[in-house]
Amino acid sequence: MNDYADTIAFLGQWGVFQRVVFFLLCASVVPNGFGVFTLVFLTDTPNHHCAVPDVNLTEDWLKAIIPIKVVSGKQEQSRCSRYRLDVVRNLSARGSIPGRDVNLTDLEQEACVDGWSYSREIYQSTIVSEFDLVCSEQWKLPFTSTIFFVGVFFGSFFSGQLSDRFGRKPILFATMAFQMVFTFAEVFSASWTMFTILLFFNGLGQMSNYVAALVLGTEILTGNVRVLFSSLGTCLGFSVGYMMLSLFAYFLRDWKSLLLALSMPGLMYIPLWWFIPESPQWLLTQGRVEEAEAILREAAKWNKVQAATPRVIFQDYSVNKTNSKQHHNVFDLLRNKDIRITTLILCMVSFTITTCYFSLSFNTAQLHANPYISCFISGAIEIPAFISSWLALRYLPRRRSVISILLLGAVPLYFIQLVPQSLSNLSLALGILGKYAITIGIGLIFTYTPELYPTVLRGTATGTCSTFSRTGSCITPFLLKLSVYFEYLPYIILGTLAVVSAFATLFLPETFGQPLPETIEQMCKRERIKCPCITGEETPIPIVLLDTPM
Repeated sequence: MNDYADTIAFLGQWGVFQRVVFFLLCASVVPNGFGVFTLVFLTDTPNHHCAVPDVNLTEDWLKAIIPIKVVSGKQEQSRCSRYRLDVVRNLSARGSIPGRDVNLTDLEQEACVDGWSYSREIYQSTIVSEFDLVCSEQWKLPFTSTIFFVGVFFGSFFSGQLSDRFGRKPILFATMAFQMVFTFAEVFSASWTMFTILLFFNGLGQMSNYVAALVLGTEILTGNVRVLFSSLGTCLGFSVGYMMLSLFAYFLRDWKSLLLALSMPGLMYIPLWWFIPESPQWLLTQGRVEEAEAILREAAKWNKVQAATPRVIFQDYSVNKTNSKQHHNVFDLLRNKDIRITTLILCMVSFTITTCYFSLSFNTAQLHANPYISCFISGAIEIPAFISSWLALRYLPRRRSVISILLLGAVPLYFIQLVPQSLSNLSLALGILGKYAITIGIGLIFTYTPELYPTVLRGTATGTCSTFSRTGSCITPFLLKLSVYFEYLPYIILGTLAVVSAFATLFLPETFGQPLPETIEQMCKRERIKCPCITGEETPIPIVLLDTPM
């Protein structure tokens, strides 16, 4: 009686079939790098001041009508007020000169009743300049980002369950279609409300197809290729999209042109439907053995190998028939004690890593005064990080790697507050080190999570953990605002979360060198270090679990 990995061993690990699946699935997540960070450019606020209608004013008064304020020690024009136009018009008609005949501080000010004038030095337009999201309407900017991530939240939650119910492939392409259609639709937004609603539906597809592609590739690929795909392949695909975004935004500085260009690549993915197969392992859990065999026989032709059992590939394959007829949902993650503990810990770790990632990404976005260069550098930092995560997954146990990376990420976050303000470059270096470590953690957790769960729950569990991690991206803007009360409070909170999550990871099972579990029973048989506070039992920690893969 063989397990799935042994049954399909005749295919090898890196034939034509595996290479096609590997690169096409990696390519499918590139648009996620576009979508997640597009708001960096769409919601950026250009320099602006109150618009002054075409009235008969002298040149001196045209220059002086906007008050000068001191912001962060620098003088700049007021963004939300101007001197009363009727008063200025009368003074200009009498030939008065501002600063000499008239003391400007004595003049009454008014709001920007005629709208705003926006600088086009960096952007031709953004949604800020399009819908005047400034001054009293400025609250709409963080709310816009929140609405997007709420869409991501719900998309991650439901897509995982849907992929376990209807298959990995249909959900992968459905969520890709959501991204393309609603990104294109946003171009025609006539108001901020319409744009926000479309952005929410766009968020339903963002990251959901990432999860679907991750699970699909994890189940089709085996051995070291599976680790390479889940840790390096998909993550590098995301980073490539992240860096490409800066190039698109640099050449297309109008927000509508940018969204139009980012929606068009979705058309290129339509032909992939005929090249990316459904997961044979998922088909087996549904009792669709003939379809699974047909996919593998086609794969054998691509790889130019002969099936080990020419008549029936899965003749010796064992699967729980009763379990294959059941439809599982998110509540199955809570019914069993072992699965419940694993899920709660993974949700906490995923939340921590995502919160740290987005917080530090927003910080490293200030690497350069030019936003396009900042975006490119922030994405480029992730490439060596994901390479490091692949090496760790290739040679080191999962649990120990996650614990080490979380602690490595926490150290610079605590040390930043000890750096004098005169050493700003050192603070920046610590921030980069923190993001490097946390980005490694993303690669690790995306691989570790699918390996812990059986096929019947893998999509649901991965989607659920991704859902909880999305709450971290939602609260990031509010977390960063805590610096108003104490400059380093966000770093202290992030560092503490990382330390607590590192301790919690100690109680997860090890998966290094083990085949993917195919049933709930196989998952529950895996050994773990038991936590007395959870189980009520005091169990000594066997050192071998920390050093040797089980």
